Amino acid sequence: MKTILLKLTIFLEAALLFFSCGEMFDTHLTLKLPQPPESWVSLLGEPHWLVEWLNPEGELKQAQLMPGKSIKIEVPSTWVSPVSAWPYWPAYNLPAKLFKPAGALFPFDLNSKHLSLSWKAGVDAVYYWELLFAIQASGSSGDVGTRLPANFDWIRFRELFEADTLSEAVRNDPWLIDWCFVAERTITAGFDRRRLTAEARTAINIQLPENYQATPWYGTSPFAEPFFAEDGILTVGVNLNVDVWISNIGILRCNQLAHSFVPW
Repeated sequence: MKTILLKLTIFLEAALLFFSCGEMFDTHLTLKLPQPPESWVSLLGEPHWLVEWLNPEGELKQAQLMPGKSIKIEVPSTWVSPVSAWPYWPAYNLPAKLFKPAGALFPFDLNSKHLSLSWKAGVDAVYYWELLFAIQASGSSGDVGTRLPANFDWIRFRELFEADTLSEAVRNDPWLIDWCFVAERTITAGFDRRRLTAEARTAINIQLPENYQATPWYGTSPFAEPFFAEDGILTVGVNLNVDVWISNIGILRCNQLAHSFVPW
């Protein structure tokens, strides 16, 4: 994640919310991680996790978890605070931040003293982080008070993905959206659901080894459907970022400039 100080932003949020908060929550929480997609586990095994959250002082904290483990954290006493859990597989040289995260928003995903992380809320958490980064990048100039993540209408935001307001493609897989761009525009011009569209990509063709035409390929989004090669050619949409696809024959890394295939 971008190495950026979040303390100033979170203290600003706390100042705005502390006196209007009529109910306080226990902020000592045990995280409940979701089950990874079966396709990832069958090919790579159970993941390690990189967990990120804000402590009561508004500092970004991280912890690495072995497969099957959990963690207890303490979050700020604001109405809304993000937690992200990024799966990774060191044995396959697949570090954190390649595969999309699970996540939660405190207190919306609170269940007693457990904070339940889900793949759907991973999008919410990343968008929250990106809003903070956008505020920091702007120098907190201008009137951004109503655009702070803690003041954002997260309930309505989640409802967007349950109705036909957005395209079917992004409702099925919100990771098609460039959340960094959306956050930057939200801070400078306000939120507009019309920006929630699939990011433009360029299609490229990759020749696969022989006899693997029927192999399903799985992406780094837990929502993405597998896809297949046709006549030995795998067609993928790419941009300048490195994307990863996995299959039972190996791992493919690819962007607009180059691609590499590493067999098992």
